[in-house]
Amino acid sequence: MSTSIFFHLALLCCLLSTSSAKIGRPSRPKGLLFPVSKDPSTLQYTTQIKQRTPLVPVKLTIDLGGQFLWTDCQKGYTTSTYSPARCKSNSCSLAKSGNCLTECYYRARPGCTNNTCTLFPDNAIASASTTGTLGSDVISVQSAFGGPRVTISQFLFVCGSSSLLDKLSRNVTGMAGLGRTNVSMPSQFSDAFKLKRKFGMCLSSSSSNGAILFGDFDSSTAPLTYTPLLINPVSTAGIMTEGEVSADYFIGVKSIKINEKVVPINAKLLSINATQGNGGTKISTIHPYTVLETSIYKALVKAFVTELKVPRVKSVAPFGACFSSKNIGTVYTGPAVPKIDLVLQSKDVYWRIYGRNSMVQVSKDVMCLGFVNGGNPTTSIVLGGHQLEENLLEIDTEFSKLGFSSLLFRKQICANYNFVAKS
Repeated sequence: MSTSIFFHLALLCCLLSTSSAKIGRPSRPKGLLFPVSKDPSTLQYTTQIKQRTPLVPVKLTIDLGGQFLWTDCQKGYTTSTYSPARCKSNSCSLAKSGNCLTECYYRARPGCTNNTCTLFPDNAIASASTTGTLGSDVISVQSAFGGPRVTISQFLFVCGSSSLLDKLSRNVTGMAGLGRTNVSMPSQFSDAFKLKRKFGMCLSSSSSNGAILFGDFDSSTAPLTYTPLLINPVSTAGIMTEGEVSADYFIGVKSIKINEKVVPINAKLLSINATQGNGGTKISTIHPYTVLETSIYKALVKAFVTELKVPRVKSVAPFGACFSSKNIGTVYTGPAVPKIDLVLQSKDVYWRIYGRNSMVQVSKDVMCLGFVNGGNPTTSIVLGGHQLEENLLEIDTEFSKLGFSSLLFRKQICANYNFVAKS
């Protein structure tokens, strides 16, 4: 090939490449940013996406361990771009659906189409689950780090029924499932935009927004401590199929300390039973406060009261240990009360719960220990929203680890925490 011909071919390729960049799709985002607000009446954490054609705002309650995005398709779901997932299709296989709705006996609409695979949308707040159909539609979400809104044309979700909206926050029409499945929101975002299989979460305790960031970010301003994420081999969903693993995020708590003193509890309750899936510790955004198995709860309360040395007052539901606020001072990490440590894979790795995350102001003069007696639950410790607030969390499913850092200890809060792109 002559030098002249080679030069002209190279120039043509360059021009075509430049033209494609101008008229083609925008470059993929480095991350996706979801503002998260706390509903003061339900204590649920909510966010909003845009879905359907034409796009409409959809308000969702965040379920950290939820298997997928589900929305109510019974009332007002109007779109021109919905596509049902046909039985035995690749989408059904991805979602691990083993059931099929062969015939819907009502007027065809999203959520009611023949030959469509089914899943089980779950509202754990109301302890309700139903059968729903899998399908896809357009969604639009905000890029992180100053980027534009981006669109996914075939985002998989499940059509639920209006009955599943019971006890959800006002104007919420579904739940955003962020759990460990192939069709959860983090997994689909990672696949669509080639993002790292991780996301950051920072829940605000105030009326100001916190945030969830899908993708990688720089946490050097709040260095993270890491602990392994464990897999419960038995599903913790409301309706499960045999052999299905849990979509929830579990961590390995080995012991609990209060003011550096070990709380005497049955260590067997802290392990996950490999056959039944009972026990262990999971992280939850649908429980407003940490829920403990009865014997763990009683031991924790007894040790905390002993260390606090402040007279108790009448209990205020749902809490069992309450105190006069006048007898408790304040420091920059909240009420000046004993520190609670969840000891993890070694004595040197622990999740410290300061007063802001352990105490709840229930009235002007009364403050309660913000843990709830859960009786004999499936999971021994469920870390709830109040204990997660003002903590930066990084959930990394690629390397199966959880990073955590108390912003209070660093004199920061989630409302003004700035996610920064990793260089």
